[in-house]
Amino acid sequence: MNIPLNLKYTTDHEWVKIDGEIVTIGVTDFAQGELGDIVYVDVETLDETVEKEEVFGSVEAVKTVSDLLMPLSGEIIEFNDALEDAPEKINSSPYEEGWIIKIKLTDANQVDDLLDAEAYKELIGA
Repeated sequence: MNIPLNLKYTTDHEWVKIDGEIVTIGVTDFAQGELGDIVYVDVETLDETVEKEEVFGSVEAVKTVSDLLMPLSGEIIEFNDALEDAPEKINSSPYEEGWIIKIKLTDANQVDDLLDAEAYKELIGA
């Protein structure tokens, strides 16, 4: 299972890459494996400010639909348009091509609440 050390994680199985005030968010390798084949990604909150732990979109897999929760408060500034035609990129490349959104962070203090790679491994029993 791939759990990059340079990322932060949530207990909801999302990964977070912080680059100054711009944050990239996606679902973890563990999450995509649990969901199965992803067939659709829905994010209707582009250009909106969404608070931490609010729903910003959903991922639809063959077996289920799962809400995506904001790991940090911020304004959603970009959606990965490649996922419209190829949502399976989340399965094949969850940390590179399968990123979902980018946000402009509004509360940097919330970063301290995220898990590091070791804590996330412990959470999923890896």
